[in-house]
Amino acid sequence: MRAVTVPLPLEGVRVVDLTGVWAGSFSTAILGDLGAEVLKAENQYVWQPLTRGSRAHPTPEEVKNYPSTICFPNNDPGERSWNYCSLFVGMFRNKRSFTVDLRRPEGREILGRVIAESDVVIENSLAGTMEKLGITYEWLREQRDDIIFVRASGYGLSGDYSDARVLGIHLESVMGHQMLRGYEGDDPIIGVFAADYVSGTQIALSVLFALWHRNNTGEGQLIELAQAENAVAMFSHAYLDYALTGNVQRAIGNRSIYAADGVAPAGLYPCLPADHGGEGDDCWIAITISSDAEWEALRGVMGDPAWAAAPELATGAGRAAHHDLLDANLAEWTCQFEDERLFHRLQEAGIPAAPVLHAWRVLADPHVQSRDLYQPCEIEDDIGEYLYPGPLYALPASEGGIRRPPVALGQDNDYVYRDLLGVSDDEYDRLVAEGHIATKYDESVR
Repeated sequence: MRAVTVPLPLEGVRVVDLTGVWAGSFSTAILGDLGAEVLKAENQYVWQPLTRGSRAHPTPEEVKNYPSTICFPNNDPGERSWNYCSLFVGMFRNKRSFTVDLRRPEGREILGRVIAESDVVIENSLAGTMEKLGITYEWLREQRDDIIFVRASGYGLSGDYSDARVLGIHLESVMGHQMLRGYEGDDPIIGVFAADYVSGTQIALSVLFALWHRNNTGEGQLIELAQAENAVAMFSHAYLDYALTGNVQRAIGNRSIYAADGVAPAGLYPCLPADHGGEGDDCWIAITISSDAEWEALRGVMGDPAWAAAPELATGAGRAAHHDLLDANLAEWTCQFEDERLFHRLQEAGIPAAPVLHAWRVLADPHVQSRDLYQPCEIEDDIGEYLYPGPLYALPASEGGIRRPPVALGQDNDYVYRDLLGVSDDEYDRLVAEGHIATKYDESVR
């Protein structure tokens, strides 16, 4: 076994995580993956919406009606559902958790002591929330002068929308992204929260830049990242298209925005259902043709049917102009095959294609398995070992991957209070009695 000789990039960097929901949780997961010690501050009296689940104390009957994105091992929420709800537990790897009631002056004083030993603070609450708690950049600098403070509210700290409560779905609506996502002539498709993940990566990137700046100048930074403005990057092509040509893009389903440049046909096409060991028989394959050579290869795989030999389909522009015809004929052909078998046939012929996997098929996918995209972890309360999403990148010379399984609420109270802050046993017991230190949400939190 090769010895680990290279530290992770952010080893020695400590991040105080005041974030919630996806964007913030994902950003600190990235930083944790890179080696930072992430200390997530949590409060047993305050439930962060959609962070550790939808509710603190759901009943077994309630969870039966939850959507598939919110589930529990063996469909049982157990006594501490927040420690293993599927909704966000996948983003709690490589983190530590401690509890403190920031609504009280003593809680803020405790946080200040933690910040004095830290490098970065990240929050993504509604503008004004931190101010109500007394957590401002000026206050943070009193704890540590070179602190890096990232504020990633939905619409920024100023402007007409700054006081609007927001999730990714709202960001995408306001920015117009949902008008481009959907099928031609249909209503916009909602329920896809891509803006959260884009914002999460940019929050993490801003921290890397700020650390680089501090290493070179000794100065910390206040960073404001408005998630809505950041989400514009998802459809910058539409802005540029309008600015340069006056064209207003619209929803085009699964077709390529580069159809006019010859990327056609491109879409999802039905396939025969197969017994993959799961439920559902709705199977599809994605196929994209981006050159005349790939089109010729596809004709060969299909057996060169008469319709494909039409002269108007010989060029990319011609295929784009007859996309409806191509879609109809391709669908008649693909529906004769199982998606996995057709995928391999097309790939062997040099045609970009891939099956659209049901969630239950992803874990069994050979490529996913070979890349260790999901890694086994034991979770709290003797629930057992489950597969969780790992880091997005491999660092072979370092001890990467999931170094710490998804963290339970308050799991690292001893580390933070005793080791980092050096509190005495008597003070620790007092903080437990007064509600700062806990491993369960209070019964008043529903």
